[in-house]
Amino acid sequence: MTKNRYYFWLILMNSLINIVNFVPRELIDGRFTGAQASIPLAVAAGTLLTLLFTAVIRKFPGMGVPEIFTATLPKFTVPPLLMVFGLLWCIAGLITLLSFVDITLRFISPDTGPLLVLISFLAVVCFSVRIDSHSLLYTLEMMLGISLPLIVYATIKAVMTPSFCWDSVLQTFTYSLHAPNWHSFLASTFSFSGYINLAIFNRVFQQLKLKPFHFVLVALQGLVVLLLSLFVPIGFFGTAAVEKHIYTWFSTADSIRIETFIIERMLFIFYMAYLTLSLVSIIIHWHVGKELLLSLFPAPKRKAAKARKWQEASILAGFCAAAVILMRLDQYELNTFGVIFLDVRWYGEIALLLLLLYCYAVTRRRSL
Repeated sequence: MTKNRYYFWLILMNSLINIVNFVPRELIDGRFTGAQASIPLAVAAGTLLTLLFTAVIRKFPGMGVPEIFTATLPKFTVPPLLMVFGLLWCIAGLITLLSFVDITLRFISPDTGPLLVLISFLAVVCFSVRIDSHSLLYTLEMMLGISLPLIVYATIKAVMTPSFCWDSVLQTFTYSLHAPNWHSFLASTFSFSGYINLAIFNRVFQQLKLKPFHFVLVALQGLVVLLLSLFVPIGFFGTAAVEKHIYTWFSTADSIRIETFIIERMLFIFYMAYLTLSLVSIIIHWHVGKELLLSLFPAPKRKAAKARKWQEASILAGFCAAAVILMRLDQYELNTFGVIFLDVRWYGEIALLLLLLYCYAVTRRRSL
């Protein structure tokens, strides 16, 4: 039986990966226009959505969204819904993938061709996406065990360095009474979006038992990550200069020196931590998207294994083709694309929650 802790790893992974997915960029852009007030609202809204979604999907133990929709919704509505949600998960993985390719080219290997870096990542992702859900959760736990200590160390090192300016942080706090910024709010809620992966991973959670204290932990970790995402780069670069950096956390890591270690630049340690975490995040998102789209194909009766492999291959080929096409986006277009996704994703989560609530009402009505 899958343990409850894997549920928290899904949320924590998504919370940590927001550093790559333009969330700090959105918060920093709104540092003078309400980002500070948006964070507590996002924590409250994100925790509430996590609680509601988890509560309703627990009513369908061992079932994913495809099985729930097929059992409760009119047949003609199921394919378009699964198509839309499957593409949303595909885009979530694409944003992380394209962002990390750009990070690799900017900070690690600027002389390497972008297509070579992309193909290298795609080879790892496509091989791993086909692994079963149980094994992916075990891999996620292992990768978090490797990456999380390095991320914590980098954060502490950034805050403790003499270059960190607390006056800049305090100056930013003076804007806390500004009215909340809608785009900052939507971006901040992405920190809690890991729960939405239960759309497929609920298949492996037969008895998910959570208490109110668990959701307090979800809120606390989300709050801490969002505050650090906003204030650490500001404390390091200042309230004005911070806007000149696209990937603020990687720029911060690139500016930190480790005096007593074999590797002097913190960037390499931070990059390796986020390389593993980003690849796992892409694999998780594309695994969910692949399973949603795979449910659109009729289950083959003969030579089932071979036919299913071809179906999976066709879906992954589509994902890879989209990645290659979107590689043509420049930095400004990629940032715009990421921000639009952060906004649309919020409405997609609300829509999925409402659909599941409707499915549960249908199930209750049928049982009467």
